[in-house]
Amino acid sequence: MEIQQNVALAPLTTLGVGGCARFFVEAETVGDVEEAVGFARGRELPLFVLGGGSNLLVSDRGWDGLVLQVGILGIEEPSPTIFDVGAGVDWDELVAHCVARKFGGIECLSGIPGSVGGTPVQNVGAYGQEVSETIVSVLAFDLGENCGRELKAAECGFSYRSSIFNTSQRGRYIILRVTYQLFPDVKPSLRYGYLQKYFAGRDGTPSLSEVREVVRTIRASKGMLISASDPDSRSAGSFFKNPVLSTAQHGELVRRAGERGVEVPSYPALAQQRKVSAAWLVETSGFRKGYVKGNVGISGKHALAIVNRGGATAAEIVALKDEIQARVELYWGIRLEPEPVFVGF
Repeated sequence: MEIQQNVALAPLTTLGVGGCARFFVEAETVGDVEEAVGFARGRELPLFVLGGGSNLLVSDRGWDGLVLQVGILGIEEPSPTIFDVGAGVDWDELVAHCVARKFGGIECLSGIPGSVGGTPVQNVGAYGQEVSETIVSVLAFDLGENCGRELKAAECGFSYRSSIFNTSQRGRYIILRVTYQLFPDVKPSLRYGYLQKYFAGRDGTPSLSEVREVVRTIRASKGMLISASDPDSRSAGSFFKNPVLSTAQHGELVRRAGERGVEVPSYPALAQQRKVSAAWLVETSGFRKGYVKGNVGISGKHALAIVNRGGATAAEIVALKDEIQARVELYWGIRLEPEPVFVGF
């Protein structure tokens, strides 16, 4: 295991901003992870675990400690429907692998950037699916107990875009491997309205691979498919979570919308609650697609993506984030919650 010093973090993130890590290591084995943790503890260094860098904003001053990038690879199949996957495996490569084998359960999560280890942290979801629907267990290094530990799905506290890994136990676990149970020769998920519309009227059920390609096409149309040729993809993906409102909160939002002569697009999310489009809140607060402010802006394809237009700093990203939050709260009485992890702030 090689410990590097003063490593630039911006190139390791999809936003492409941020300073350097004082120390950096890529851990390819569980032993490497244990050794890196020992290195950080021995020198009383703060530790940050870096995945694929897709849901991340690094401060301009960087990280004055050790950045540990988990590069554990391997896709193992201990039984016919079980996939045990290293945290460093590229997520979309795993989806492609499973779809090619005609296993369903994650086909609508195609094209999401990042690594496998990040998927349970945020309970990654899109187009009608969430990883919590397929996760059996998570193997993690427990920093509190200084040992490896397997957590069953029920212990992970999955809910909308969250888990114990980014809430109650944030900073305690380093994810090493994730075990998924997928479904052979199953019909693809068509819960998402656009997918239903796309395949409506056609003969027969679409294949998993067809759904995967349509999802990737949708993501590309929104600048959410990472591509060097698409400046709109120089982002951290959706920067804000869709708010989940109580009935009373939703009623207040509808009232405000009525005063403005607009209709709130919403749908049931949880019992007695409603999930509202954060993109709609942003756009109706005056931040249209393609909004520009210096070196940063909003994607021309998706109102939730804050993009680095070239040469941006983390401070500029934060300033635009703050401006959007303040305007949405002023207009709609709702405080948007950011999705990315903020590092070094």
